[in-house]
Amino acid sequence: MTEKTPLLSTVVAGRYVLVIHGGAGTMSKEGSTPAQRAEYKAALSRSLLSGYDVLSHGGEAMDAVVAAVKIMEDCPLFNSAHGAVFNVEGKIELETSLMLSKPPPHIPATRRGLGLTLLTRAKNPSSLVRALYLQPDLAPHTFLSGATAENIGASLGETLVDPSYFFTERRWREHRRGIGLPEEPLPQHDSYDVKKVDTATLDELPTGTVGAVALDVNGCIAVLTSTGGKTNKLVGRVGDTPVMGSGFWAEEWSEMGWVTRIVNSLSGRSNQKALGISGTGDGDYFIRHATASTIARRVQYLGESLEQAASHAVQDLYKGGGLGGVICLDSEGNVALPLNCSGMYRGVIREDGVPRTAIFSDEVLS
Repeated sequence: MTEKTPLLSTVVAGRYVLVIHGGAGTMSKEGSTPAQRAEYKAALSRSLLSGYDVLSHGGEAMDAVVAAVKIMEDCPLFNSAHGAVFNVEGKIELETSLMLSKPPPHIPATRRGLGLTLLTRAKNPSSLVRALYLQPDLAPHTFLSGATAENIGASLGETLVDPSYFFTERRWREHRRGIGLPEEPLPQHDSYDVKKVDTATLDELPTGTVGAVALDVNGCIAVLTSTGGKTNKLVGRVGDTPVMGSGFWAEEWSEMGWVTRIVNSLSGRSNQKALGISGTGDGDYFIRHATASTIARRVQYLGESLEQAASHAVQDLYKGGGLGGVICLDSEGNVALPLNCSGMYRGVIREDGVPRTAIFSDEVLS
């Protein structure tokens, strides 16, 4: 694909970074084709460039992660919104979350995030959670579900759709195979053509999510995650995506040790530190391990690097039986992308505007 490079006169100065994931799981390089891999990487690049367009013009990290995630929600390759997996009863139940290291000035300082679950009509859960986060009077809680969240969103102009919008043939066939039922006949809806052949996916019976973490020129980090959950999950199951501290986390703190503060002063570094984490994989294990907040605690209290802390947490998941990965970003622009399985769709874009992506565990970003 042709890379989008902004005019130099339109790009703002300062550090900004966007990192994304499109799910982690057991995808196989040997079981894929070059065309399939190229299609995934093209979709990841579109997502990165959409978020970059916000950041490079001085926009907020919150808006950048929404822009990036919406691209993946609208793409049937990924387990979110239009490409979401089915639960055991053949229905779609979506989840999403948003968290900021520091809220915008007009939002209470204690309101850093919001999780939504059991959504069935929100066309873009990422846009819905942003809208509700920015309306603390209408949605004062940190966790909402179902029709309440969607109806508030509709009153704010968010788009709701018939649940059949989320149907994709390939996910339906996976669902039916997974519970030992015939794949045909396909369900009949006016909103899609059952004769349409879906794009081939690399991940079979996925459990992953899509997500984005962005650092803007004002030093704010935003994290947004969106998912269809675990293939053939029980009706009403809640995963890690909307659970603060498990599948997502963003935080800012001031380093207090006098030695550290002196070193920071001499080196010109800020005493304010921030980071953001979005996870993907089998969410039940992320909840048990409080994976996202554990990474933050290791950085803050053990003094580990972002890479060390994230790698420790992902290996702990594996020891406990959980497959997955995380994307992490800190206020200095450091990125960590560890995984403990065969692949994780992932990508990074920095000030140069060049999207760099990878799929399999042995790949480097390119």
